[in-house]
Amino acid sequence: MKILIIGGTNFIGPSVVHRIHAMGHEVTIFHRGKTLAELPLGVKEIKGDRAQLLELKSEFQQLSPDVVLDMILYTEQDALISMKTFKDIAQRVVAISSMDVYRAYDVLLGKESGIIPVPLTEDSPLRQQLYPFQDMPQRALNAPADYDKILVERVVMSDAELPGTIIRLPMVYGPKDPLHRLFPYLKRMDENRPVILLPENFAQWRGCYGYVDNVAHAIALAVTNPQATGRIYHLADLQVSEAERLNQVGKAAGWQGEVISVPRHYLPAGWNLPFNTEQHWFADTTRIRQELGYSEVVSQAEALKQTIEWERSNPPPEMPKWTGLELFDYATEDEILTRLV
Repeated sequence: MKILIIGGTNFIGPSVVHRIHAMGHEVTIFHRGKTLAELPLGVKEIKGDRAQLLELKSEFQQLSPDVVLDMILYTEQDALISMKTFKDIAQRVVAISSMDVYRAYDVLLGKESGIIPVPLTEDSPLRQQLYPFQDMPQRALNAPADYDKILVERVVMSDAELPGTIIRLPMVYGPKDPLHRLFPYLKRMDENRPVILLPENFAQWRGCYGYVDNVAHAIALAVTNPQATGRIYHLADLQVSEAERLNQVGKAAGWQGEVISVPRHYLPAGWNLPFNTEQHWFADTTRIRQELGYSEVVSQAEALKQTIEWERSNPPPEMPKWTGLELFDYATEDEILTRLV
């Protein structure tokens, strides 16, 4: 099978390329050439910007891919161009989406009321408001203001002539994570802090995470299995409370400290997270496991080990912007701790 991957050189992409290539398929990646990645021998490259897709249609026709995996569809316009480019060329388009399409995401952010039942399934209600990052002063990974995976999914799944597959990703962690999801807590562990204090409501909150190689394995299955045509899948390999997740990280890091859940009235006002933590955000992964035979290829212990080793060797130049400075207000933390004991 011939597979064309749009993107494929950042974070998740190289692992996807390696897995599909190892399965015996012919892989070509289309990318800007700005990110270096170690690719298997035999993988072909076409360099260009996704804004040039239509201009390069004749080149894609010569390539004649069976399936196109588009890993960088952020906007409705992106999706429209991609589908127009590959109509009459490919048999299917696989689009990478996100768990942020669900209404539970807006409830979590306080944009919608009510609590959505969990675990989320692929049929759970979607957000009622579009453009989730539009009003955010700092958008993760420089996402455009008109980012919206709901609109991307509508375009990809509504073309009768070019079938689609959607994969909704969890929060992905692992080596080369551009968001350094583990680093702020790992830094505290490596600085031998005796405790990590978590607001009680956040300590109990459950989200969904996926290790990069497990996510890549799931994507490879969806790309190469015709049974995935017309289907929507999501996946996750870690869906525990935040307190339990940090305890697992601590164990893997060799930390001897303790994660402590703190009632709100003990905390300074600035430590109250601006989230509705009554809304959990974890998912049922039955569909991809039953239909495509997905299971984790990397154990939880090994996933954390590999991630911790990379984070220690590649600390970010500054603290990730998604985390609050209160994490490193050790004096206040120590004062709270004295009132707790």
